Parts: sequence; C-alpha cells; structure tokens
Amino acid sequence: MKILFLVYHGFSEVSGISKKIHYQVKGLRENGYEVHLCSYGFDERGHRCRYVGEEVIKDYGTGAWAGLRQRIDYRCVYDYCKINGIQFVYARCFQNANPFLIRFFKKLRKLGIKCVTEIPTYPYDEEFSTFPWKVRMGLQMDKLFRNRLSKEMSAIVTFSDAERIFGQRTIRISNGVDFDNIPIHRYQPVSEDDIHVIGVAEVHRWHGFDRMIAGLGEYYQNSGAKRKVFFHVVGGVHPYDMIEDHDDVPAFQTLIKKYGIADKVIFHGQLFGEELDKVFNQCSFAIGSLARHRSGITFIKTLKNREYATRGIPFIYSEQDSDFDDKPYVLKAIPDESPIDIQQMVDFIDTHHFKPEEIRKTVEHLTWKIQMKRVIDEA
Repeated sequence: MKILFLVYHGFSEVSGISKKIHYQVKGLRENGYEVHLCSYGFDERGHRCRYVGEEVIKDYGTGAWAGLRQRIDYRCVYDYCKINGIQFVYARCFQNANPFLIRFFKKLRKLGIKCVTEIPTYPYDEEFSTFPWKVRMGLQMDKLFRNRLSKEMSAIVTFSDAERIFGQRTIRISNGVDFDNIPIHRYQPVSEDDIHVIGVAEVHRWHGFDRMIAGLGEYYQNSGAKRKVFFHVVGGVHPYDMIEDHDDVPAFQTLIKKYGIADKVIFHGQLFGEELDKVFNQCSFAIGSLARHRSGITFIKTLKNREYATRGIPFIYSEQDSDFDDKPYVLKAIPDESPIDIQQMVDFIDTHHFKPEEIRKTVEHLTWKIQMKRVIDEA
C-alpha cells in the first residue's frame, strides 16, 4: 500500500513532535507500507515550499500572498497522490479546517483514497486560551469547519477514549514508542541521600509543573523534611509560564521566590542525546502532566508517559491513562490545583524499587509499528 503522511508544517531537530512523526512513519514502513512524507517549510532562499521527502512539489514563493496560497492551495498534493497511486492519506491535525481543505479531501475521496486525520490532543480548544489573539482567531475558523472536514474522513485517529469526534467515528490508539531511539535508564545517583526528579516537556500550563514547584516549597517549609529533593526541568519554558502569573496559576519564578527554593529547581533548557541521558540517569523518578484538567481533558494517552516507561523510570501523572493507571511503578496525582505531596513521592521512591528492564517490558505492545498497523486495519 502507498501511504501519504501529510503534515501541515515543517520539522525541527529539537521538536518532540517532529521526532514522533518520524517514528510514526518508521512504524508504517516496518509494516511493509510505502510511505511518502509530505510537509511544508522554507527552502534556502526563504521560499515557502511544499515537500514530499526532499522533493519540492510546489514553490509558493515569498511574501504575504505566498503565505495565503499555502493555506488554500492543495492542488499539488492532490496531483501527487493521483500521479503516484497513493491509496491512503494519514493527516495530522493542525487546527486548520477550512473550505479549501474540505474540498481537497473530498476530491481525494472521489479518487477512492482513504483518509484519516490524527487529532493529537482532544479536546484542544482550552489549550488555546493563553495563546496570542491571531492563533485564537485561527481556532475560530477551525471551529466553523472541523465537523464538515471530519465527514470527508474514513475516521479520526485519537489518543483519547472518545468514540466519536466532530461527528466522525474514531480509531483509538496509544501514543507509541520507538525502542531503537530511547535508551534504558541507568541510575547513577549524585548522592545517597538526595533525591533528583526530572520533568521533560515543551512546558505549557497543562503540564502543571507549578504544582510540583509549589509542592517542593511546601515540603521544605515543613521542618520534618529529612531528604533534599531537586526538580530538573528539561525543555523550553515560555516566559508566560516562567515570570507571568495568570488564571490563578502562579508563575514558576513567583513560587520559587516565595519559597526560597531557587537551588532546588534546575532549568536545563532543551537537552538531547548524551546530555539528556546524563540528567535522566541522575534522577530516580520522572514527572508527567499534572494539570491536563486545565484543558478540560480527563482521558489521554500522552507520549511522555510512554517515553518514561520505555526508559524504565517510575513516574507520576494526574490524568487517566488506561495503559498505566494500574501499573505499580506509577504514582497518581489528584487532578486539581493542590501542590504535589512531595513527602508522598519521597516515600514512594524509598519503598518501591523497580528494574528499568521490567518497566520497559510492560510497553512492548506500544511500539509505533503495532499502533500504526491498527490505524490501517481499522480505517
């Protein structure tokens, strides 16, 4: 089968989303499918271009008109599918539903090409509440047309438990893992008495890292705290979350200053490869999302939980994730605005000991090869 994997943006070496997409493509290819990866970006001259692999299938040029054309002109993608005998299109939602995209998928359907759209996070409207107004205006356009766009799909791919999204049936899968690219955890403690924990994310308010920082502050104000606990934040943190209080959620620096714990919260920025592994290996516990409820989400199968399990490190999160809710190496947090109970975390770490290989084994069924095969089979 020939598959076009359609992405409405470009790729970055530092983006977890980019890595995920390439893992998904790899998973499809491991099942024997011929996959053509279609993306959008800029060439070395600054021209806006549509690509399939490294091949430019449309040069839109430069300027405002070029920016508009790439949003409304999908003829090049349609022609590519028709000429190359594409049988299946897997598109990744970019909250960009519009009449032109609806027309494009309707034409593909008339060619007999099956199409599905993956919605990475559902529901997603609340995630836009703190975004710039131009982005929020784009969401309003999406709201107008997303139900109509979904009718042109064979199904919607979701990592939630929703049976229907925007009126369309769903294919419910888990975020996958790629064992070839995630090393096993090799714990090398900085000291025997100190506890180091790690949270990896492109940080947004729904990650709830403020709850973790507030929990640390409360923990250190308690005279009974006997162990030093350090929180390592790896990934980009927007100034909005770092220094600006909003929606009754204190900024990180506000909390750090309030509790006097500047030496207990370490911001590493983006790390990759050996540098990331080094920080992971000095930590004995990991921090998942702690505030998905802020986005109106209860059920979700996040990529981060699966990456932690693939490394073989125990972790905490607050949403409902059926792949991990009953696992002994998981500590569940209450999905509210309370500070995380750090003493409970310390007790869990001290009394629960797991071999990384044992944790990793529990997610062998979550490889991208298996998850992507389910999409094709159920579409």
